[in-house]
Amino acid sequence: MIALYRRRAKSAALNQPIAENKKMSTATHYETAPEDRIPFRLKLVYGCGAFVNNLLAAAIGGMIIVLNLGLGMNPALVGLLAALPRLTDALTDPLMGYISDQTRTRWGRRRPYIFAGAIAVGIVFALLWQLPEGRTESYYFWFFLIGSFFFYLAYTMFATPWVALGYELTPDYHERTRLMGTQNFIGQIPYMIAPYFLAIMTSEEWFPNMVEGAAGLSILIAAVVIVVGIMPAIFLRERFQDNTPADDTAGADKPAGNVVVRNMFDFFRGFLITIRFTPFLKLCAATFLVFNGFMMIAAFQSYVIIYYVFGGDTAAGAEFVGHSGLLGAFSTLFIIVFVTWLSTKIGKRRTFFIATGVSVLGYVLKWFCYNPDNPWLVLIPAPLMAFGLGALFTLMPSMVADVVDMDELETGERREGMYGSIFWWVVKLGMAAALAAGGYLLNATGFDVALGGDQTERTIYLMRVFDAFIPAAASVIAILLIASFSVTEEKAHQVRMQLEARRGAA
Repeated sequence: MIALYRRRAKSAALNQPIAENKKMSTATHYETAPEDRIPFRLKLVYGCGAFVNNLLAAAIGGMIIVLNLGLGMNPALVGLLAALPRLTDALTDPLMGYISDQTRTRWGRRRPYIFAGAIAVGIVFALLWQLPEGRTESYYFWFFLIGSFFFYLAYTMFATPWVALGYELTPDYHERTRLMGTQNFIGQIPYMIAPYFLAIMTSEEWFPNMVEGAAGLSILIAAVVIVVGIMPAIFLRERFQDNTPADDTAGADKPAGNVVVRNMFDFFRGFLITIRFTPFLKLCAATFLVFNGFMMIAAFQSYVIIYYVFGGDTAAGAEFVGHSGLLGAFSTLFIIVFVTWLSTKIGKRRTFFIATGVSVLGYVLKWFCYNPDNPWLVLIPAPLMAFGLGALFTLMPSMVADVVDMDELETGERREGMYGSIFWWVVKLGMAAALAAGGYLLNATGFDVALGGDQTERTIYLMRVFDAFIPAAASVIAILLIASFSVTEEKAHQVRMQLEARRGAA
């Protein structure tokens, strides 16, 4: 049934004839119908998936230091262990997206994988850190590498269907943003907890050594992951759940090999359609620029604060790095709430312009506020920069959901899993590339740790330039990309009406 909308014009000019040669800027606002709203408790349930998703990401990144500090593994090998398993995501993420798109069970397309994936990833994560003592570096390397491949496979089994489920929970343009704002808010909590993992693992009161600390902490994290992770599968329902088996009549009388070939063809066809869809590519590119512009210079901020603001005083600089990070993290929570509210008033595109523009201002202010004469000015840019990432992962998932509808209108197929997997794979791939590029940029400045606070003027100047202006420039380019993004509120409404009319006719 086609949902009824209560439409409200933002301008009385909407009801007046508009001459062809007269340019007017008007917008139509559609209030969310009651039947399209997701109860807040269910938004929280979906947010449980974000909590688990980010808890695992923060834990695997924060605990891997144990391999170096606790077991003496070469840092270069530790870096390989962090990077190599993620290369498989290029295949497993889209493949899992395709599988969940095509699955037909009495429990839906996504929920069985979310349920099984949460249990599997929790168990594998706990086992990954049960490192036996007294083995060789080679043993630990291969033990952790093989275990990591299984971990990320289970991680994908949970995360990809969970992301796809969020795209279909509501058809409403604004309710999607409220849902994504809620899950993004909850997803920030693990990043506030994770910095304490090292302290927990090294606590002599709780564990005899760091390796035992990692083993114990991993079991606690695994239990939380399993209990919290299965909640979306239990309490949420899918709008496009199809209880009937997928239509395999075309290959019912053909050998299994032909079915495999047909499925491979469908997978690659869907993959190509997804990566060629221009509105989706713009979202991916804008996300890549905003997120990875920030990640590329993430280390530079610490270096600039320590070696420029504090003249090489590591202890004093680290304290202010912590102050800035904490202020940014708390600011992000409030920014998510504000961005979610603002988007329902002026639309996603305009909200993206404002929020990203504020973050650009924050980046540029680093050039002026990172001042040796007044170190406390370091705190001013932090809440402004937080607008970038706080808005990004609230608005972009909601906009991807709108793109999925457009794709269905054009192709007659829904590919939430494929779109979600490729979007987040681009984020992960870009983060790895950005971190690597950041290392090269630091080398390009001529930085030499042996010089301490006596870095050359050229080194300090280049570090400041990269720190302030690379993310600012990347964000400006992202704004220009989204300026031509075609899915407005009015367009999304029209697409929805056509889709529901088609489904009703079917």
